[in-house]
Amino acid sequence: MKAGYVRNKQRYVCKSCNYFFTLADPGDVTKKPKSRRHQTTIIDIAKFTGVSNSTVSRALHGHSDISPDTRRAVLEAAAQMDYQPNQLAHNLVTSKTNTIGMIVPEFHNPFFPNVIIGAHEVLTEAGYNLTIMQSNESYSVEVSNTKTMLANRVDGLLISLTQETNNFDHLNVFVKRGIPLILFNRVCEHVDASKVVVNDFEASFSAVEHLILSGYDRIAHLGGPLNLSVSRERLRGYKSAMAKYGKRIEENMVIQGMLTQQKARIYGKYLLELDSRPDAIFAVNDSSAIEIMLMAMEKGIKIPEELGVVGFSDNPESAYIGPGLTTVRQPTLKMGKITAAGILQLIDGEEDFRLPNETMLKTELVIRGSSCRNGR
Repeated sequence: MKAGYVRNKQRYVCKSCNYFFTLADPGDVTKKPKSRRHQTTIIDIAKFTGVSNSTVSRALHGHSDISPDTRRAVLEAAAQMDYQPNQLAHNLVTSKTNTIGMIVPEFHNPFFPNVIIGAHEVLTEAGYNLTIMQSNESYSVEVSNTKTMLANRVDGLLISLTQETNNFDHLNVFVKRGIPLILFNRVCEHVDASKVVVNDFEASFSAVEHLILSGYDRIAHLGGPLNLSVSRERLRGYKSAMAKYGKRIEENMVIQGMLTQQKARIYGKYLLELDSRPDAIFAVNDSSAIEIMLMAMEKGIKIPEELGVVGFSDNPESAYIGPGLTTVRQPTLKMGKITAAGILQLIDGEEDFRLPNETMLKTELVIRGSSCRNGR
């Protein structure tokens, strides 16, 4: 006998027992209940071993008030049940994630992967995880990356700025919140944080001085964007060496621009097609220097007899392109290790890194065939 609807289902009543019931939808019969993933918890282990939740927790954390037998039983149960600690909950309690964030402009240049390797070695040995993000030379992506790092509650941040970065509010957030912050390689003066860099001025001075002593006279400089301190320091080193040896700096031979392969070809083409072209070029990085060498070879310009070229970074390919690119070798692994050690000191509150400071690393001029005119 029908007795109305309940939740859109026909309800029936049994005349003999006055029992109300509904019939299952035939379409639901074949449907299996959805299984939910269940991650083993302390409660599960407590039920399995027959001890309290707090006893399980203390046993897992090695408290001395737990007997060896109980601890062994809890650990064996945890292994058997594939127990994984809830790291997020632990982080909320301790206000520490044991994670360091690192933001780099790009991965194509071997410079940054090598710095990452150095930092990773130090941090993993200290029991920290390293979360790496790439800004892809975009200011907006860099800002987004820092927000992600904040949301993930990193214990500290290591960052090298993009070519576009001119506003630093997103970094000052870390300073205001007291989150340890270190800038490396590409740094700025507008953030009250420690910095790890190479001596770009000294390195550039040595590179240009080498070209002058090798017999080159009209030396051009292909530099990076002037909002980057590395570009300004390398330009300053170039100008200082030229001034020391009484070499005239021609304005049309000093170019500052974005550090991309496409731009390097545009700038290189301009320099090589000048009516009175330079007899040497000091480039801000190896990729730009190599582009210039390839273009010069295409135009039949002999290297190093008619054009000397010096780069900066000592990328692996620099040793293999004929006749070998003279370049400045940077201590990338050391930079990564020092940067990581610095952030750990900041986290531990050690005095040496509590106040912002600048660590400046030395470089090495690697002389190869691209700058040795007349065998010098």
